[in-house]
Amino acid sequence: MKTLLAYPALLLGMGLAVGLSACTVGPDYIKPPAPEPARYKELKGWKVATPLDAADRGPWWAAFRDAKLNELESQVVVSNQTVIGAEAAYRTAQALVREAQAGLFPTVAVNYSATGSHNGSKTSGFTGTSSTLVTSDLSASAAWTLDVWGQIRRSVESNVAGAQLSAADFANATLSTQSLLGVAYFNLRAADALQDLLNRTAQSYQKTLEITQHQYSAGTVSKADVATAQAQLLNTQAQAINVGISRAQYEHAIAVLIGKPPAEVTIARNAFKNALPAIPVSVPSILLERRPDIAAAERSMQAQNALIGVAIGAYYPTISLSGAFGFAGRGPLAVSLANEAWSLGAAAVQTTFDGGLRSATVDAARATYDQSVANYRQTVLSAFQGVEDQLAALRILAQQAKVQDAAVKAAQEEVDVLLNQYAAGTVAFTAVVVAEAQLLSNQESALTIRQDRFLASVQLIEALGGGWDVALLPSSVALEDANPLIPHF
Repeated sequence: MKTLLAYPALLLGMGLAVGLSACTVGPDYIKPPAPEPARYKELKGWKVATPLDAADRGPWWAAFRDAKLNELESQVVVSNQTVIGAEAAYRTAQALVREAQAGLFPTVAVNYSATGSHNGSKTSGFTGTSSTLVTSDLSASAAWTLDVWGQIRRSVESNVAGAQLSAADFANATLSTQSLLGVAYFNLRAADALQDLLNRTAQSYQKTLEITQHQYSAGTVSKADVATAQAQLLNTQAQAINVGISRAQYEHAIAVLIGKPPAEVTIARNAFKNALPAIPVSVPSILLERRPDIAAAERSMQAQNALIGVAIGAYYPTISLSGAFGFAGRGPLAVSLANEAWSLGAAAVQTTFDGGLRSATVDAARATYDQSVANYRQTVLSAFQGVEDQLAALRILAQQAKVQDAAVKAAQEEVDVLLNQYAAGTVAFTAVVVAEAQLLSNQESALTIRQDRFLASVQLIEALGGGWDVALLPSSVALEDANPLIPHF
């Protein structure tokens, strides 16, 4: 048995000796700098706020204190098909790491074959001779391409970074879908609020119509005024009905975002009474650790950098070992020292001319890396733009809301005065109609501003990473150690 193990052990020892002295060609990864401002331009009176990493690690949507929103958002990770697909892509990337690691080990095959033959002969009468022969061959062979220049290790490095990229894509798909759900939800609540506003306005117009009808019966106004009041009432009722279209579409969108058919989701009407959350905004440098899309772009750079080493490795010879050991002889299992056979071999192959293929491959790998660096920096710039956009929106909308609320108050006072004067017969009905239309327009504008502030809040939270952190990415050690054949130190 000692002889049986000696030669494979020799093969393994040779491989390990070469592997330990191997080098890794190609550039080591160094994270390139990204364009990073010292502060956010649109955050007036800027100061370092409590960073999100010091805040509660709970779901970001909890800040809106809406039980229905909490219920819906919690279903995204479980049922949304885009998120489920991103998670499956991450598992695929994990498998690719183990696939690349397989190249670090020899390929071993075991073969067994047996042949039986019989020969019978007849001389005279019933006498004769016969013979039966059984032979077998039991052997094991191994082939090992040594990673002398680190091509396989660079491939593993690239695939590990690719798996981290996929994990970041998974996080980004989750965050984006949750943000879309938040936007759809507050659009739906705004539709509810608009419908309530139009219904209340219609009730007010109904009272105006009744006043006009009494005035007409008293002979103080014409039939035209009654018709105008009726048209105003019916037009407002029609608008209230029309809001049902957008509300239904938002409800359908929410259903799809939580992975359900629209027919299975019904969201009860509710008042739009949510309070705007206080969103902590930390220093810009924190954003580079908070956005999963930035993390994905950064991991893409390392993956492409490692592939440069893979391409450079093609300039060096490919060194491989091979060996076989087995038994061949008579009998169904001819295992004996007399029947043993073995072989060991080593080969080195060096490409001497390829028409410039290798240099072109290296140039392409370097260009692809440069492209990934540009994509990373553009992603960072877009991230800062997204934060600045929403900070500006929230600041300006807050100012606009204050002025618009004052306009609503003034318009309401005008309507109240004119209605009293109209009932007393001192002003024409036209003045009342114009004032009521202006009041409704101001109220709708105020509601739209409130809606936009909630949407900007959701989008700012998304732009800030939604509480995600780069530390949530799987580590390279964890991904590499997922292969049980890789030694743990």
